[in-house]
Amino acid sequence: MSGKPKLPWMAIIAPGILVATTGVGAGDLLTASIAGSKAGLAILWSAVIGSFMKWTLNEGIARWQMATDTTLLEGWITKLGRWIQWVFIAYFLLWTFFVGGALITACGVAAAAIIPLGDPTTSKNIWGVAHSLAGLAVVWLGGFAIFEKVMQVFIAFKFAAVLVTAFLLVQDWGAVAQGLVVPSISFETLPWMLGVLGGVGGTVTLLSYGYWIREKGRSGEEGARICRIDLAVCYIMTAIFGVAMVIIGSRIQLEGSGIRLAGQLAEQLEMVLGPSGRWIFLFGFWGAVFSSLIGVWQSAPYLFADFLSLRKHRGAASSVEEVAALRSIDLKKTGAYRGYLIAIALVPMANLFMTVEKIQLAYAVMGAMFMPMLALTLLVLNNRTRWVGARFRNPWWINATLVATVLLFAYVGYLQLSGKMISTGG
Repeated sequence: MSGKPKLPWMAIIAPGILVATTGVGAGDLLTASIAGSKAGLAILWSAVIGSFMKWTLNEGIARWQMATDTTLLEGWITKLGRWIQWVFIAYFLLWTFFVGGALITACGVAAAAIIPLGDPTTSKNIWGVAHSLAGLAVVWLGGFAIFEKVMQVFIAFKFAAVLVTAFLLVQDWGAVAQGLVVPSISFETLPWMLGVLGGVGGTVTLLSYGYWIREKGRSGEEGARICRIDLAVCYIMTAIFGVAMVIIGSRIQLEGSGIRLAGQLAEQLEMVLGPSGRWIFLFGFWGAVFSSLIGVWQSAPYLFADFLSLRKHRGAASSVEEVAALRSIDLKKTGAYRGYLIAIALVPMANLFMTVEKIQLAYAVMGAMFMPMLALTLLVLNNRTRWVGARFRNPWWINATLVATVLLFAYVGYLQLSGKMISTGG
């Protein structure tokens, strides 16, 4: 019998696992748990809808790439005008500084809660620096294959820890089912519902998916089909993470904001579940933030290296064909990639001397600002038949979801800027 050989299941879903592991970090877990503490199980459905919105965005990124053989960044520059490259790079440099600082701080706090080294501030700083350098070593020395295997271990680790904790805390499975399938919105719970909708599943890191599927050699309609399956697994896992953290939060009382809530959350879980509950959560939280750090350290330099490659080789040209010729360049081996990897591991350490709340808020607001821009550009790029072809155009329901995403994240950004909502991470 003729036909293409079937891909191993892990080869199909591996890039999606990288997205889920990188995109679900400290901000996502804490946002969902705080929302559960404030609003209860009635907002469980928002974790599912939010994950579907992120699937729509990432599927659009993948479909553009499968249709044109160019990443979305390349598409922005070649189709939307050269001006966008300067807007993007200015935003991206700030985002890198804040996301790097937030992740280094989160890793420091998580590790310090497990193995304290002196006073809390010193312990956080020592562990933060150690994790940043460890992430640098994993990415620099390991290559993509090792990075992929490390991330697969972390996703299993934090997935198991969060799910076990949530399962042990459930008292009423009927209320869980109702919260999942019956949308409930009230004025009091609206900010928390929006926080879960917008805060779970990553922001700028969505762009990294294009580089990971390029590593797998995906293209055309078959590549698009595989990406849809891959991303479905990714965002089902993301939804389960969000649901589990809302369940955990619904059983405890949390006050305040910022990464310091991790210790408070662990202490309250210990009162409910005993010492095992505390340690299961702490190790799961550590796995979530450290894997997210490794994922960002590996993926952010792709974007910078791609930007410089376009500037160097494209010049004033703007054709997709010329940009597609750059696919032969291995971005990971460029000086731009390695230089940016070193920079993201070292420069954001300056954030260790800022308050956790300020760095997390700046990170969250910038993430919320990015999402409507991404949705808008997908509405433009993926609706042009002469750019993507009739078979890759957005169907009506994708367009409707993207419009809803623009409105949602614009409102989330407004609430954050006005100080009316918790930090969502990203």
